[in-house]
Amino acid sequence: MEKTIITKILKRVLGILPLLFFTTFPIAAQNPSWAKRAANAVFTLKTFNNDGSLLASVNGFFINEQGMAVSSFAPFKNAQHAVIIDAQGKEMEVDCLTGYNDMYDVAKFQVLAKKTQALNIAQNPADKGAKLWLMPYAVKKVPVCTQGTVNSAEQFGEGYTYYTLDMATTDQQVGCPILNEQGEVVGILQPSASENSTTAYAVSSRFANSLHMAGLSQNDPVLRNIKIAKALPDDLSEATLSLYISASTMDTEEYDRLIDRFIEKFPQATDGYVYRARQKMGKEDFQGADDDMKQALKVADTKDDAHYQYAQLIFQKIVYQNDKPYDPWTLDLALKESQTAFELNPQPLYRQQQAQILYAQQQYDTAYDLYMELAKTDMMKAESYYAAAQCKIQKGDKEAGLTLLDSAVNTFTKPYIKTAAPYLLARAQALFEAKKYRPAVNDYNDYETLMTAQLNARFYFLREQAEFAGHLYQQALNDIRRAVEMEPNELVYRAEKANVELRVGMTDDAIESAKECISIAPQESDGYLLLGLAQCVKGQKTEGLANLTKAKELGNSQAQSLIDKYSK
Repeated sequence: MEKTIITKILKRVLGILPLLFFTTFPIAAQNPSWAKRAANAVFTLKTFNNDGSLLASVNGFFINEQGMAVSSFAPFKNAQHAVIIDAQGKEMEVDCLTGYNDMYDVAKFQVLAKKTQALNIAQNPADKGAKLWLMPYAVKKVPVCTQGTVNSAEQFGEGYTYYTLDMATTDQQVGCPILNEQGEVVGILQPSASENSTTAYAVSSRFANSLHMAGLSQNDPVLRNIKIAKALPDDLSEATLSLYISASTMDTEEYDRLIDRFIEKFPQATDGYVYRARQKMGKEDFQGADDDMKQALKVADTKDDAHYQYAQLIFQKIVYQNDKPYDPWTLDLALKESQTAFELNPQPLYRQQQAQILYAQQQYDTAYDLYMELAKTDMMKAESYYAAAQCKIQKGDKEAGLTLLDSAVNTFTKPYIKTAAPYLLARAQALFEAKKYRPAVNDYNDYETLMTAQLNARFYFLREQAEFAGHLYQQALNDIRRAVEMEPNELVYRAEKANVELRVGMTDDAIESAKECISIAPQESDGYLLLGLAQCVKGQKTEGLANLTKAKELGNSQAQSLIDKYSK
């Protein structure tokens, strides 16, 4: 049934274009007694582009006395702002979209108004053959209603109705209300298939009134191109989800307004103050961020989470914005807030936060103890072993660090899952530092299997270093060539390629690679050093010594010993 309705919509939209030059006049009928009151609920909606030019104009009507209204959705697409002009000629701003349906072209929105004349929504659908009236828009007068009858009433969705009407209408009346004999609105007029058609279409006003924003609505690409504010869901958890996903889809100004709306709607919810504090911290308004976090602590139902969030904000500021002083915020204060959170609710997450703060304070032994305590839990086992390893490494005990990285990796079993990747990479680097080159290569290989799509030139360079040191020369050559292919202008990779080629006896290739280094960075000494060395090895001592001398002139400390060696 719903597919039939959609087909009808497409047919009449396509039929509009070839008939734009014909005009149909509405059939006059004696106005019902409720017409004067109903006329005051109808308005014109105008939407605008970013430069202030008119984007679209259509009709709509109020459905409550607090400025809630419905109309077509199409005019809102790509709109920067919108206004309505009511039956008295007064202009009012559209505050926000509160619901929409693109398929049925219906929008529900809030207008900034103290009190509005509204239509009552019919709770029962109109039956086939029922008399209905179209209420047009007019300024400071009661327009003549157009009478018609229901040709068909098709059900869709959760008991809503899509009407086909025997009624003459014009495109200028799209969005106007369709009312029953009691003066209740049953539908919203939609575009007809042709300008002079005596068949009209309307979608249920109950359906329009049911529209609302969900937590994931902000992720809709259609909505993202609309700069008019969007209402938050009435459910707190859904609204919090909107706040979370909008952080990555909205620009700063738009997101700031959304947070303010959240706080206005949910003044007792901590999330709004926490998100606003983060925004303020990003703008270096640390005092404002502190004020918001203290308000979050004041209203919080779960005090432990509020203390945790406060500690996290302070910690992040000191770690990432330490060049911007704000004396009240210290790591000691962050640690105190985190400890308070743990006292209120002994969660492992709060213990982990304390360990991170202690690590930042270079209290590595105390942080290590906390991480090892957390390693006894299943929730953070691998992560805790990894962090404990870093504590040992910072204390200079690399062997203990490597043992702990073994423990982190051993929390997983083969075949490894992607979660194991960062621990494999960390152990590979630690094994390389410990001169255990082939085991390091094994870890790099496992990491490659898990992260194939995310690998970069640096990964291949790091693995090449381990492969070359482990005498896996062909693998090393393959990897350094791949690194150069991925970042052809990186001198370090070019120079390493020349070095490997020279070491494995590919002297001609090394000469060409060294020349490429010089072409990329003619003022750097590495290319001349490698070229000179390769030429000397090949027996071209005159050219080789000249290039080694050039490397020396550019400040290379190795050049003189090579000059001495090959000058004999």
